[in-house]
Amino acid sequence: MARTRTKATRLENQVYSSRVVRSEFDRHWRSSITRSGYFVYTALRGGASVTVLLATGASKLLIFKKGGKVWVGGGGTSHYSKPHLAKDI
Repeated sequence: MARTRTKATRLENQVYSSRVVRSEFDRHWRSSITRSGYFVYTALRGGASVTVLLATGASKLLIFKKGGKVWVGGGGTSHYSKPHLAKDI
């Protein structure tokens, strides 16, 4: 019988990445901009998700609780509030 590999899912604390090439937010986010130039996305409901493509070619699905935040700066830097789920896709 063939074995199938399951993708890893982790509960992560506050993290950041400087390798983000592209992020796609589902419709459950509100966006704003700070004085320092960061875009801030706030989850409007539990289960709000972001699909992230990293410079390595890896893709991640990030799932947040209501009120979770993603800060996006220049040069591919993103900061993610805690806790959130991260799934390899």
